[in-house]
Amino acid sequence: MQVLDVQRETAVLGGAGNVVNNLVALGAKVDMATVIGNDEVGEQSCAMLQAIGVGTGQIVVQPGRKSSRKSRLMGGHQQVIRFDKESKDAISPESEQALIAKVESTLESYDIVFLSDYGKGVLTYGVCQAIIQKCRAKGVRVLVDPKGTDYGKYRGSYTVTPNKKEAGLATGIQIKSDETLEAAGFWLKDQLQLDYATITLSEDGIASFGLDMVKIPTKAKAVYDVTGAGDTVLASIGFCLASQWPMLDACRFANLAAAVVVGKVGSATASLEEISDFYDSEVQPSSNHSVKTTADMAAIAKRLQGEGKRIVFTNGCFDVLHLGHVKLLEASKSFGDVLVVGLNADASVRRLKGPERPINKEEDRAYLLAALQCVDYVVIFGEDTPYEMIRTLVPDVLVKGSDYTREQVVGHDLVEEVRLVDLIEGKSTTSIVNRIKAQVLI
Repeated sequence: MQVLDVQRETAVLGGAGNVVNNLVALGAKVDMATVIGNDEVGEQSCAMLQAIGVGTGQIVVQPGRKSSRKSRLMGGHQQVIRFDKESKDAISPESEQALIAKVESTLESYDIVFLSDYGKGVLTYGVCQAIIQKCRAKGVRVLVDPKGTDYGKYRGSYTVTPNKKEAGLATGIQIKSDETLEAAGFWLKDQLQLDYATITLSEDGIASFGLDMVKIPTKAKAVYDVTGAGDTVLASIGFCLASQWPMLDACRFANLAAAVVVGKVGSATASLEEISDFYDSEVQPSSNHSVKTTADMAAIAKRLQGEGKRIVFTNGCFDVLHLGHVKLLEASKSFGDVLVVGLNADASVRRLKGPERPINKEEDRAYLLAALQCVDYVVIFGEDTPYEMIRTLVPDVLVKGSDYTREQVVGHDLVEEVRLVDLIEGKSTTSIVNRIKAQVLI
């Protein structure tokens, strides 16, 4: 008999709660409308929603109903077993009417209504159609993440967002080509009287169906876990539509958000900052986007460390970039996940090196460093040493050349790890400048 020794327990919002989490991460104001049981799980769910600022006044309690709870036993990063406790039967007629009434009573407060259907009996045909019709009358758009194969209950919504497999089952069309994809998309749009149909295509991106089919290719560079990516797409499209973006632009944004999420492990969210960083670094990379202030870098470092990334820091003047610099920076990057380079400002270099230095201005030096593949961020500092910057950023690893000892490395008392890298003999800015002055051909 196997015996599992539980070391740690965590509770997170799942199902439609993941859509809520994504909306909150984007900065949206959100209310939750659903039906729960009068049980401990329902109370815990409400408390967790309230803790992240989500309104729970639209939630209906049905006596005797079991609030959904899914328990996963994990061994490392692998799921060993999952067991569920929940009610899947349709909610009672009384709960249907109460839920519809609660939504209708505050409908004018909302820009978007989401129907996130997990097939648990809450989004019945009557509930869906009543909400969609009332939203249509008020000019509120309804976005649906569908479940099952009969999408009739979603008729009249603004869009539905099935994945390719789900769309194939719902339409009876095997999606194997652009032609069959187009046929399935417009079948959904026409049969359900949608403004747009939306089909997510996993590694191939998103297809939107308005007047024409438009395929938006994926932006993901690395895929670790697709869990919850559909929730991210739904939330992101709705967030953009509420911000008065056109549908195609909303889909493009959702594609970026999904690319961020699939690069994480487990159901995840993407903040506006993460999406912006991803766009700057992967979609439209520019060295300027990698040059940060200390305050901005501190926020980025905190977020990255929260995701389990190791931050490596090194610093210098990097006046005339040469092979020795590049080798030092490449070695530095190998000690972690993200390399931050502290760069002495021009005034700082003059104090350290003399009035004839730097040769290159700080903007030029920062841009060249940021252009290197191994460098993730550059932060310019005006002091003689980066001690205060290190105190603010709290990196995991400090790196300097082997001409230092650990005790001589500025900030060694602030970090857990210090690495010393062998330098390449004869490679220095001073020697290069002296040879130029002596008119020696290099």
